[in-house]
Amino acid sequence: MDITTWLSLATVCVMGALSPGPSLAVILRVSMSQSSLHGALAAVAHGLGIGFWAFLSLQGLAILMARYETTFAVLTLLGGLYLAWLGTKAWRFAGQGQDTTTSVSQSSYWESARDGFMIAILNPKIALFFLALFSQIMPAEMNSLVKLEIWLTVVLIDSGWYVIVALLLAGGPLLLWLRRHTIWVDRIMGTILISLGLKVVIGTLLTMLSSTV
Repeated sequence: MDITTWLSLATVCVMGALSPGPSLAVILRVSMSQSSLHGALAAVAHGLGIGFWAFLSLQGLAILMARYETTFAVLTLLGGLYLAWLGTKAWRFAGQGQDTTTSVSQSSYWESARDGFMIAILNPKIALFFLALFSQIMPAEMNSLVKLEIWLTVVLIDSGWYVIVALLLAGGPLLLWLRRHTIWVDRIMGTILISLGLKVVIGTLLTMLSSTV
């Protein structure tokens, strides 16, 4: 892959990672309620989830998803419900995040990674995004090495950005202020997640209904 094509790919991936949305809300929630390490693990897992959709798109499987709209809609609905569940959990356990004076269990690390991965894997629109992107800037014939370069670029940029977000919250006055107001921070983040989830669910249901009329 030539440098011009790679720069085009990297630029679009950076812009996609920087755009605010459900993923950013989840990484922020994990980082603030647990720790920067939890947030970093969620970020890496999220990047692998994005890489899953990139892999499918490179293999052309995303085209099949576009043809089977019901499968696409079901995955999207599950993603919206998962967001709403995370938001409800944030409200339910507001102010009960990880105490930095106690040891952290392995299960909480796993849960953080799970949340980061699931928020990516339950968003099939990412596959269509990559399908459109690859069809515009990638050559028609790609060998395994080029596909690997593309996959690594996508995963590293996404993971890298969200790891930076998690680490920016590590220590300093911002994190101290957030921890002093942790109950309200959790409730605000929970409200955002629930709102995003409901928006996804309602939008998907309306689209399904309109397609059947």
